[in-house]
This record gives sequence, structure tokens and C-alpha cells, in this order.
Amino acid sequence: MSEPLLAADRRPEGAMATLRRGLAMMPEFRQGLPVTFLLALLATAGRVVVPIAVQQTLDRGLGAPGGPDIPLVRDLVLVSALVVVVTSFAVYRMNVRLFRTTETALAGLRIRAFRHVHDLSVLHQQGERRGSLVSRVTSDVDQLSVFMQWGGVLGLVSVGQLVVATVVMAVYSWQLTLLVIVCFVPLAIAVKYFSRRLAAVYGVVRERVGDVLGAVAESVVGAPTVRAYGIRGRTAARIDTAIDRHYRASVDAQKVTAAVYVSGELVAAVANAAVVVVGVLLGIAGDISAGTLVAFLFLVTLFVAPVQTASEVLNEAQNAVAGFRRVLDVIDTEPDVRDPALADPARARALPPGPLDVRFERVSFAYTAGGRAALDDVDLTIAACRRVAVVGETGSGKTTFAKLVTRLMDPTAGRVLVGGVALTDVAFSSLRERVVMVPQDGFLFDASVADNVRYGRPGLTDAAVTRAFGELGLRDWLRTLSDGVATPVGQRGESLSAGERQLVAVARAYVADPDLLVLDEATSAVDPATEMRLTRALDTLTTGRTTLTIAHRLSTAERADEVLVVDAGRVVQRGRHDELVQVPGAYARLHASWRRSSGRQPEPAA
Repeated sequence: MSEPLLAADRRPEGAMATLRRGLAMMPEFRQGLPVTFLLALLATAGRVVVPIAVQQTLDRGLGAPGGPDIPLVRDLVLVSALVVVVTSFAVYRMNVRLFRTTETALAGLRIRAFRHVHDLSVLHQQGERRGSLVSRVTSDVDQLSVFMQWGGVLGLVSVGQLVVATVVMAVYSWQLTLLVIVCFVPLAIAVKYFSRRLAAVYGVVRERVGDVLGAVAESVVGAPTVRAYGIRGRTAARIDTAIDRHYRASVDAQKVTAAVYVSGELVAAVANAAVVVVGVLLGIAGDISAGTLVAFLFLVTLFVAPVQTASEVLNEAQNAVAGFRRVLDVIDTEPDVRDPALADPARARALPPGPLDVRFERVSFAYTAGGRAALDDVDLTIAACRRVAVVGETGSGKTTFAKLVTRLMDPTAGRVLVGGVALTDVAFSSLRERVVMVPQDGFLFDASVADNVRYGRPGLTDAAVTRAFGELGLRDWLRTLSDGVATPVGQRGESLSAGERQLVAVARAYVADPDLLVLDEATSAVDPATEMRLTRALDTLTTGRTTLTIAHRLSTAERADEVLVVDAGRVVQRGRHDELVQVPGAYARLHASWRRSSGRQPEPAA
């Protein structure tokens, strides 16, 4: 099994490269950008009308040879008013288009990132803090939205304003235009340095946001344990540390941002002063008129304004790019468990119809490269329609069996076949339809009992769900719920007990009607009454199906057709319960220990 390429293993790319790759993933944004940019140019072109009108009013209207030309002044005022109205409408349309295309594009990016997280293997997800993964799909994308809607608008207007103002300034006085440009050359050089610094500090800020979300999410999910062990102080200290680190990273970023802003203000002041001094000298020499100088000062303001706001845009841009990198890092992470139907549709196969057998061919698996093998050279066949229990001490490799059979992970060596087909060749659509796993925790979604059961077969009616509970012998339990199958289960199913969550999970597997069922011991953490209900339901569920049960309670092994005994990653014994319990070995020791701990009498010797 190849190791996935993680974000930490890649060299960070430049801001422009990140933006180019990101835009390539958002065709909706690229499609709307040309018209939006034209509207931005129209909006900024309207802004230079006022300086031009001022110049014409002073030089040709008020300073006309025969006295003030009132009709010309009136016409200039009316034209200016009309242009302002048109400019306002262009700004409105530009904002609407930008907001719409931005949200459409980012919604697609968020969906792609979220789905890719689910494409990653369970092993990879366990290696990442879930709060960090959530932050990449939520707050990091939100940061992009803020920049593209606020900084993007400001950036478009500023670029257009800078271009138009420069052109008009050059028409009025190339000497003053050159002077302004020369004043801003040092700032342009400094911006490159500031960009690198901002990229670094905001990269840290986005990481710290993920740390805070991870710490908070962990403390909320683990709130019962926090209260039970009285560790509020320690938990609060962890959150405080994460928040403090985020605060320090944000302060460091703002220091760099302030330096950019102050630099822009200083250069702008120098440019304005230089234009006033040199402009007056040119006016005295007769090279420019008073109206031209006043108009030029207006234009310098239009030129300087984008530079003065550049620090804010640069600030948001680097923050957004840092978040963008984290989102792209998730998308770029290669799944180590791939759906062959996506990689090569011609190669993907469906599981054969009918009962399914399972074959392990020299299978080995290790959770970390070079680490201890959870399974070591396992070679066996499980016949179709057999109920097989896998037993062993904690850490022996039992659960790894379940994860490999359901292809939540792939073997490090060897291969797993179901129905004679290698799992790496089976399309996920066929695999998930024919092979179902009931995990030990019985996870439920924040919905009704019926909605959770319907995850096993979408479109099932409430009446069909109720009938399924009846067929499993659970109708009496269903009557104890306030609203029957319409009863809400709460977040993570916390409105129900652990055993009741398992009952719903079993019903969900039952309506899915799989041919291969994998159970991670559904009765390991329930009370005796619920265990009896679960046992009856599981007997119905497993009838006529190939069943692989990870058995923590050996009462499950007693009812199985066959028992696999795993020790240190190897299958050391195999056979029926009544055979293995009479043979000195790992199973006999496990069974005797379990009977002592459960208070059951030892079985008589054969």
C-alpha cells in the first residue's frame, strides 16, 4: 500500500501559482470574470470624468476669453451627473456579478474538498486532526469568499482606476506622470518582500485556526469525559494555548500589514508634495494651466488611492492564499484507496450475483511504514453463507480484518478477494451495495430513526421501516419510543442509549440486504436486556448471508459456524467452538478467561 502524499511533504508553491491552480478548479468564476472586469473598467472610467470636467470648467468655462461660459459649465455638470449615475449602476452590477460567481465557484470548491475528504482512507483521516480537516472545508474557504468578494471588488476597481488614471495623467502632463511613477518605484520593490512575509505569517494564521477548531471540537465531543474526570482546567488550558497561539500569529501578521500600510501612506504623501511643487513650477513656466494642475491633483488622488488600499488587499490576499493552499492540499492528497470506476471505468468490475465468499491471499498489513504488522501473511478462505467469528486479544488484528474486507483500507501485501474478484477491481457502487459493515459504535446522524434506517436503502417508507423492525423482533422496543420511527435521535444519536443506537444500526444493515455482512461486535457494550434483543435481531440479520463478526464477547463465537483465532496478526487456530474449546491453545485460554470474567460456569471436559 502506497503512502499518501501529504501536504507537509510538498514544497509550498508561490501565491500566483496557487491562484492559477485554484482558478483552474473554478470554471464558474473564470467564466464570469471578463464581463465583471469590463464593468470594473466602466466604473473606474467614470471616476476620471470629474477631474476632466473640473479642468474644462476652469480653463474653458470660467476662464473663457469673453467671460464665463455658463452653458458650457451647465453641460459639463449635467454630463458629470449622468456619468456618476452610470458609474453607480456599473458598480452595482459588478458587485452582484462578482458575489454570484464567487459563491457559485466557492460552493463547487467546498463540495469538491468535502467529497475528497471522504475519498481519503480511514487510515489517512485518523492521521489528521478532524478539526483541521473541517477548517479547510469551512473557514479556509470562507476566507477565500471574503477576499474574492471584498478584496476582489476592491482589487478590480483599483486596477482599473490605476490604469485609467495613469493614461489621463499622461495626456495632461507626461512630466508629472513620470514623477509620480518614480515616487512609487521603491514601494513596488518593497511589496515583493512584504508579499513573501505576509504569505509566511498568514500560512501560520490559517494553521492556528485549524488548531483552535480542533481543540474546541475535541472538548465539545469529549464533554462527558471532561466532566466525569474533573479535567475542565486542563481542557481549558489546552484551548487557551491554542487561542493564544492563534492570537500571537495574528498579531505577527498585523505587524507586517501595518508596515505595508505605513509605507504606502508615506510614498503617497511624498508623491502629492512632489506634484504640487513641480506642478507649480511648470505652471509658472507656462507649461500647464491652473485647471490642468488642479485636475492632475485629482487624478493623483485616484492614482494614490489604490496604492493606499493595496495593504488591505494584500493582507486579505495572502490570508486567502494561505487558506487556498490548505484547501488545495486536501484536494491534492492522493487517496490510497481508490474507486476503480473513477480511475479506470473499463477495469472496474461488479461483484458476482449470489452468495459471496471471502479469500485472503498472503495478506499483510501495517498501519505505519516499517511498523509492526497488524496482520502478517494471512492466507485463508471463508465459504459463502458461513457465519465466522474472529476472536483474539486486544491489538491482535481482529478489527483490521473488518477494514480490509470492506476495503476501508488496502493490504500492504497480498490481496483480498470477495466472490472471486479482487477488491481493488470492484467498483465502490457494487461493493457498498453488496458488502455492509455494522461498526461497534453504531453511529447515527441527527435525524429520525426512520431517516437513519433509510441510509441503508434510500426511498424506504416509514411503514417499510416499521415492518423491518418487526421482522427483526424489535417491534416491542419501537413502541417504547415517543414517536416510533419518527423519533429524533439527536446529534450522533445521543438521545438513544448505546444499545438502542445499535438496534437502529442493525435495522439499517437489514434493509440494505447485503450478501456479505461485517459486524464489529454489536453487543460488546450493551445491557443484558438489549443484548437479548440484539442477539435475536442479529440471528435474523445474519441468516443466509456470509457474516464476519469481530467478536469481543465469546458468546458470539459459541453461536458461529466457525471461529478464527488471531494472535499477533496471525491466524493461529481455526474451527468450531466446541472443537477449539477442548484443545489446549489460545482459544481455550481466551474462552476460560471470558467465562471467569462473566461469571459463567466452566464447560465440562469432553
